[in-house]
Amino acid sequence: MPRYALLIEYDGTPFVGWQRQKDGLSVQQVLEEAAAPLNGGVEPIVGAAGRTDAGVHAEGQVAGVDLLADLPVERVREALNTRSRPHPISVLSVARPYEEWNARFSAVHRTYRYRILNRRARPGLDLGRVWHVPQRLDAAAMHEAAQGLIGHHDFSAFRAAACQARDALRTLDRLDVSRLGEEIVVRVEARSFLHHQVRNMVGTLAQVGRGLRPVSWPRQVLDSRDRRRAGQTAPAEGLCFVSVRYEPGLEWPA
Repeated sequence: MPRYALLIEYDGTPFVGWQRQKDGLSVQQVLEEAAAPLNGGVEPIVGAAGRTDAGVHAEGQVAGVDLLADLPVERVREALNTRSRPHPISVLSVARPYEEWNARFSAVHRTYRYRILNRRARPGLDLGRVWHVPQRLDAAAMHEAAQGLIGHHDFSAFRAAACQARDALRTLDRLDVSRLGEEIVVRVEARSFLHHQVRNMVGTLAQVGRGLRPVSWPRQVLDSRDRRRAGQTAPAEGLCFVSVRYEPGLEWPA
Protein backbone atom coordinates (compact mmCIF):
# COMPACT_ATOMS: atom_id res chain seq x y z
CA MET A 1 0.00 0.00 0.00
CA PRO A 2 1.60 3.31 -1.08
CA ARG A 3 2.57 5.71 1.71
CA TYR A 4 2.46 9.47 1.33
CA ALA A 5 4.10 12.16 3.44
CA LEU A 6 2.12 15.40 3.80
CA LEU A 7 3.58 18.83 4.60
CA ILE A 8 0.76 20.82 6.18
CA GLU A 9 -0.05 24.25 7.59
CA TYR A 10 -3.16 25.11 9.57
CA ASP A 11 -4.76 27.65 11.83
CA GLY A 12 -5.54 25.77 15.03
CA THR A 13 -8.20 28.22 16.26
CA PRO A 14 -11.35 26.30 15.21
CA PHE A 15 -10.03 22.83 16.07
CA VAL A 16 -9.92 20.72 19.23
CA GLY A 17 -6.34 19.92 18.27
CA TRP A 18 -4.67 17.55 15.83
CA GLN A 19 -6.06 14.32 17.24
CA ARG A 20 -9.64 13.09 16.80
CA GLN A 21 -11.85 13.69 19.82
CA LYS A 22 -15.34 12.53 20.79
CA ASP A 23 -16.56 16.12 20.72
CA GLY A 24 -15.40 18.82 18.31
CA LEU A 25 -13.61 18.93 14.98
CA SER A 26 -9.92 18.01 14.73
CA VAL A 27 -7.33 18.55 12.01
CA GLN A 28 -6.89 14.79 11.74
CA GLN A 29 -10.61 14.26 11.14
CA VAL A 30 -10.74 16.84 8.35
CA LEU A 31 -7.79 15.26 6.54
CA GLU A 32 -9.03 11.69 6.98
CA GLU A 33 -12.44 12.60 5.61
CA ALA A 34 -10.78 14.41 2.70
CA ALA A 35 -8.60 11.38 1.94
CA ALA A 36 -11.44 8.83 1.97
CA PRO A 37 -12.29 9.19 -1.78
CA LEU A 38 -8.64 8.38 -2.55
CA ASN A 39 -8.87 5.22 -0.43
CA GLY A 40 -11.90 3.44 -1.83
CA GLY A 41 -14.29 5.48 0.29
CA VAL A 42 -12.75 4.32 3.57
CA GLU A 43 -11.21 6.95 5.85
CA PRO A 44 -7.50 6.15 6.31
CA ILE A 45 -5.52 6.99 9.43
CA VAL A 46 -3.47 10.18 9.06
CA GLY A 47 -0.72 10.26 11.70
CA ALA A 48 1.24 13.40 12.52
CA ALA A 49 4.76 14.20 13.68
CA GLY A 50 3.32 16.25 16.54
CA ARG A 51 -0.15 16.11 18.12
CA THR A 52 -0.81 19.80 18.59
CA ASP A 53 -3.34 20.93 21.20
CA ALA A 54 -6.51 22.93 20.65
CA GLY A 55 -5.68 26.40 19.37
CA VAL A 56 -2.07 25.58 18.44
CA HIS A 57 -1.07 26.41 14.87
CA ALA A 58 1.32 24.75 12.41
CA GLU A 59 3.30 25.98 9.44
CA GLY A 60 5.37 22.84 8.93
CA GLN A 61 3.46 19.91 10.36
CA VAL A 62 4.25 16.57 8.70
CA ALA A 63 1.80 13.69 8.52
CA GLY A 64 1.74 10.28 6.90
CA VAL A 65 -1.08 8.36 5.25
CA ASP A 66 -1.34 5.00 3.47
CA LEU A 67 -3.72 4.90 0.48
CA LEU A 68 -4.95 2.04 -1.66
CA ALA A 69 -4.26 3.95 -4.87
CA ASP A 70 -0.82 4.64 -6.33
CA LEU A 71 -1.29 8.27 -7.34
CA PRO A 72 0.89 11.17 -8.45
CA VAL A 73 1.79 13.29 -5.44
CA GLU A 74 0.40 16.40 -7.09
CA ARG A 75 -3.01 14.77 -7.44
CA VAL A 76 -3.02 13.77 -3.76
CA ARG A 77 -2.19 17.33 -2.72
CA GLU A 78 -4.86 18.91 -4.89
CA ALA A 79 -7.50 16.39 -3.87
CA LEU A 80 -6.86 16.91 -0.16
CA ASN A 81 -6.89 20.69 -0.49
CA THR A 82 -10.11 20.65 -2.50
CA ARG A 83 -11.95 18.34 -0.11
CA SER A 84 -10.73 19.98 3.11
CA ARG A 85 -12.34 23.33 2.24
CA PRO A 86 -13.44 25.61 3.86
CA HIS A 87 -11.36 24.64 6.89
CA PRO A 88 -8.10 26.59 7.46
CA ILE A 89 -5.87 23.68 6.48
CA SER A 90 -3.51 23.57 3.50
CA VAL A 91 -1.43 20.64 2.26
CA LEU A 92 1.66 22.44 0.97
CA SER A 93 3.39 19.43 -0.54
CA VAL A 94 3.17 15.65 -0.81
CA ALA A 95 6.11 13.25 -1.13
CA ARG A 96 6.71 9.52 -1.31
CA PRO A 97 8.87 8.79 1.76
CA TYR A 98 11.61 6.25 2.14
CA GLU A 99 10.77 2.69 3.18
CA GLU A 100 9.72 2.20 6.83
CA TRP A 101 9.19 5.96 7.27
CA ASN A 102 6.77 7.00 10.01
CA ALA A 103 5.73 10.62 10.49
CA ARG A 104 6.03 10.48 14.27
CA PHE A 105 8.59 7.83 15.13
CA SER A 106 11.08 8.61 12.35
CA ALA A 107 11.34 12.27 13.35
CA VAL A 108 14.71 13.27 14.83
CA HIS A 109 14.13 16.97 15.45
CA ARG A 110 11.15 19.27 16.01
CA THR A 111 10.96 23.06 16.18
CA TYR A 112 8.29 25.24 17.78
CA ARG A 113 7.91 29.01 17.92
CA TYR A 114 6.03 30.97 20.56
CA ARG A 115 4.98 34.58 19.95
CA ILE A 116 4.19 37.14 22.65
CA LEU A 117 2.77 40.52 21.67
CA ASN A 118 4.29 42.83 24.25
CA ARG A 119 2.46 46.16 24.10
CA ARG A 120 -0.39 47.91 25.84
CA ALA A 121 -2.83 47.70 22.92
CA ARG A 122 -4.46 44.34 22.35
CA PRO A 123 -3.87 42.51 19.03
CA GLY A 124 -6.00 43.22 16.00
CA LEU A 125 -4.40 41.54 12.99
CA ASP A 126 -2.71 38.87 15.10
CA LEU A 127 -5.70 38.05 17.30
CA GLY A 128 -5.59 34.32 18.00
CA ARG A 129 -1.94 34.06 16.91
CA VAL A 130 -0.11 35.62 19.88
CA TRP A 131 -0.19 35.79 23.66
CA HIS A 132 -0.89 39.39 24.58
CA VAL A 133 1.17 40.51 27.58
CA PRO A 134 0.73 44.27 28.18
CA GLN A 135 3.39 44.52 30.91
CA ARG A 136 6.91 45.23 29.63
CA LEU A 137 9.01 42.06 29.31
CA ASP A 138 12.79 41.91 29.53
CA ALA A 139 13.67 39.60 26.64
CA ALA A 140 17.37 39.55 27.51
CA ALA A 141 16.61 38.31 31.03
CA MET A 142 14.25 35.68 29.65
CA HIS A 143 16.91 34.46 27.23
CA GLU A 144 19.55 34.27 29.96
CA ALA A 145 17.17 32.29 32.17
CA ALA A 146 16.27 29.98 29.29
CA GLN A 147 19.87 28.84 28.83
CA GLY A 148 19.71 27.06 32.17
CA LEU A 149 17.09 24.70 30.75
CA ILE A 150 19.11 23.54 27.75
CA GLY A 151 20.45 19.99 27.83
CA HIS A 152 19.30 16.56 29.00
CA HIS A 153 17.09 16.85 32.08
CA ASP A 154 14.03 15.55 33.87
CA PHE A 155 11.39 18.09 32.79
CA SER A 156 8.71 16.97 35.25
CA ALA A 157 8.30 20.57 36.44
CA PHE A 158 7.17 21.58 32.95
CA ARG A 159 5.01 18.55 32.21
CA ALA A 160 1.21 18.57 32.04
CA ALA A 161 -0.64 16.41 34.53
CA ALA A 162 -2.28 14.59 31.63
CA CYS A 163 1.04 13.83 29.88
CA GLN A 164 1.18 10.18 28.81
CA ALA A 165 4.94 9.92 28.23
CA ARG A 166 6.61 7.08 30.13
CA ASP A 167 9.18 9.43 31.67
CA ALA A 168 10.03 13.13 31.72
CA LEU A 169 13.61 12.86 30.46
CA ARG A 170 14.14 15.03 27.39
CA THR A 171 17.06 16.78 25.67
CA LEU A 172 16.40 20.44 24.90
CA ASP A 173 18.70 21.58 22.08
CA ARG A 174 17.69 25.22 21.81
CA LEU A 175 15.62 27.73 23.77
CA ASP A 176 16.14 31.26 22.46
CA VAL A 177 14.23 34.40 23.43
CA SER A 178 14.51 37.58 21.37
CA ARG A 179 12.65 40.86 20.89
CA LEU A 180 11.50 41.97 17.45
CA GLY A 181 9.90 45.37 17.98
CA GLU A 182 6.72 44.82 19.97
CA GLU A 183 7.03 41.06 19.80
CA ILE A 184 8.89 38.56 21.95
CA VAL A 185 9.76 35.40 20.00
CA VAL A 186 10.68 32.14 21.73
CA ARG A 187 12.21 29.43 19.54
CA VAL A 188 12.45 25.90 20.92
CA GLU A 189 14.14 22.84 19.40
CA ALA A 190 14.39 19.23 20.55
CA ARG A 191 13.90 15.70 19.30
CA SER A 192 10.64 15.45 21.26
CA PHE A 193 8.63 17.30 23.87
CA LEU A 194 6.37 16.51 26.80
CA HIS A 195 2.72 17.56 26.81
CA HIS A 196 2.57 21.34 27.45
CA GLN A 197 6.35 21.48 27.96
CA VAL A 198 6.89 24.46 25.65
CA ARG A 199 3.92 26.43 26.96
CA ASN A 200 4.90 25.77 30.58
CA MET A 201 8.47 26.90 29.95
CA VAL A 202 7.25 30.08 28.23
CA GLY A 203 4.88 30.84 31.10
CA THR A 204 7.75 30.41 33.56
CA LEU A 205 10.15 32.59 31.55
CA ALA A 206 7.49 35.31 31.35
CA GLN A 207 7.68 35.64 35.15
CA VAL A 208 11.37 36.44 34.79
CA GLY A 209 10.63 38.87 31.96
CA ARG A 210 8.19 40.79 34.14
CA GLY A 211 10.79 41.05 36.90
CA LEU A 212 8.77 38.92 39.31
CA ARG A 213 11.42 36.20 39.51
CA PRO A 214 15.24 36.15 39.22
CA VAL A 215 17.08 34.77 36.20
CA SER A 216 18.10 31.73 38.27
CA TRP A 217 14.50 30.74 39.07
CA PRO A 218 13.56 28.64 36.00
CA ARG A 219 16.56 26.36 36.60
CA GLN A 220 15.55 26.01 40.24
CA VAL A 221 12.06 25.03 39.09
CA LEU A 222 13.55 22.47 36.69
CA ASP A 223 15.69 20.92 39.42
CA SER A 224 12.70 20.71 41.76
CA ARG A 225 10.79 18.47 39.31
CA ASP A 226 7.65 20.00 40.81
CA ARG A 227 5.07 21.40 38.37
CA ARG A 228 3.47 23.41 41.19
CA ARG A 229 6.57 25.60 41.41
CA ALA A 230 6.55 26.64 37.74
CA GLY A 231 4.73 29.51 36.09
CA GLN A 232 1.42 29.42 34.26
CA THR A 233 0.78 27.44 31.11
CA ALA A 234 1.08 30.04 28.36
CA PRO A 235 -2.02 30.25 26.10
CA ALA A 236 -2.20 27.89 23.14
CA GLU A 237 -2.72 30.60 20.51
CA GLY A 238 0.88 31.84 20.69
CA LEU A 239 2.36 28.44 19.81
CA CYS A 240 3.18 27.23 16.30
CA PHE A 241 4.67 23.93 15.13
CA VAL A 242 7.37 25.18 12.76
CA SER A 243 9.16 22.16 11.33
CA VAL A 244 10.25 18.56 11.72
CA ARG A 245 13.40 16.90 10.43
CA TYR A 246 14.04 13.32 9.36
CA GLU A 247 17.27 11.44 8.65
CA PRO A 248 17.51 10.61 5.86
CA GLY A 249 15.55 13.66 4.85
CA LEU A 250 12.37 13.94 2.85
CA GLU A 251 12.48 15.61 -0.56
CA TRP A 252 9.43 17.79 -1.07
CA PRO A 253 8.41 18.50 -4.66
CA ALA A 254 8.19 22.18 -5.57
